[in-house]
Amino acid sequence: MPPRPNRLLPLATPAGIEVLTKILTQGPIPRVEIARRTGLSQAAVTKAVAPLIEAGFVTDQPVAAGPDEPVESQLGIGRPVSPLTVVADSVSVIGLKVTPTDLIGVTTDFTAGIRAVRHCRLPDTSAETVTAKLVELARELMAPETLVGPLVGIGVAVSGDVDAVHGVVRDSPFMGWRDVPLAASLTASLDVPVVVTNDVRALTVAEHWFGVGVNADSFAVVTIGSGVGCGLYINGEVVSGAHGVSGELGHLPLAPGELVCTCGRRGCVETVASSDAILARARKTTGKPKLDLSGAIELAHAGNEDAREAFDRAGDVIGSALAAMVNLVGPELVVIAGEGVADYDLYEQRMREAFAAHAFGAAGDCRLMLRSHTFDDWARGAAATVIRSYVRGEPPLQR
Repeated sequence: MPPRPNRLLPLATPAGIEVLTKILTQGPIPRVEIARRTGLSQAAVTKAVAPLIEAGFVTDQPVAAGPDEPVESQLGIGRPVSPLTVVADSVSVIGLKVTPTDLIGVTTDFTAGIRAVRHCRLPDTSAETVTAKLVELARELMAPETLVGPLVGIGVAVSGDVDAVHGVVRDSPFMGWRDVPLAASLTASLDVPVVVTNDVRALTVAEHWFGVGVNADSFAVVTIGSGVGCGLYINGEVVSGAHGVSGELGHLPLAPGELVCTCGRRGCVETVASSDAILARARKTTGKPKLDLSGAIELAHAGNEDAREAFDRAGDVIGSALAAMVNLVGPELVVIAGEGVADYDLYEQRMREAFAAHAFGAAGDCRLMLRSHTFDDWARGAAATVIRSYVRGEPPLQR
């Protein structure tokens, strides 16, 4: 039998899950407001939240009226409102992010607040080495001094095609992996439920539950760095795809066909817009084969037209890819994130021009927003996927 969370949530009905989700993502929030937003009766909300309060997952502390605010003006006329809030320290979660050079790990509380951070260099990218290092890093984060409550699960975020249901990395070009049963290997070593997911999808879950997507009807997260990824939140859910693949913006065939992608295909967006592609182009156009990315950025900022061309070309392709995605699914907001956004100013104008040129009709009203992310945030995204599965009772955190 697979391991279960060290602390089980007393949630027996869909109403209970819905109520806890509202408290977790939108709290502090009064019972009457939960009833309004969910369509449940106040009695149903009270019934759902009572075992959560008794078990210490949720608390209700009265909110005192402000100095100029009469008590009667608050919800619950004549008495102070008791907003419901998740007890952050009621559980701990670990999130791990895998890159070709490093592992990044965080411990978070129930609200995905980061409490501890650890980094680890990788000597190589073989599945055996990375799995062993992930176990070491997880055990370090499982130390009592880094946990705020019982550990309920570990999330691992990996780039590429990931079968989250079975915890298998089917294809990760950056890592050179195919069909790696990562969740099973880690679970066997750590005896803790492990969720393995695509890294961009994990970041999207974090934005949905704890970031800019909390009150959005639809949004997309586009990440720019060593690769170009996209996570989608549409119709009340982060899109996973029927076969576990969705939002692969970096592999739309919008670049010149002679360019070969790390995935083995030709003409992918990543062949022009990734940081590696920008650097390769800048080296070629400037005639400086030893140029590094920071040097290319410096040259472009200084007005070097040869270096600038690499960023302009990336902006054109990213803008066209964004327009294609927005035309297809129509999100109200696109969050542009990732390590590559540090250079956003170098291609922002060309990107916005290309987006405006190709966005159809009112799709052009979609808001494009920059949101800086560190690798710690990617690891936090992995933790957020665990929190979501824990609340919903999804495998491998089913109750």
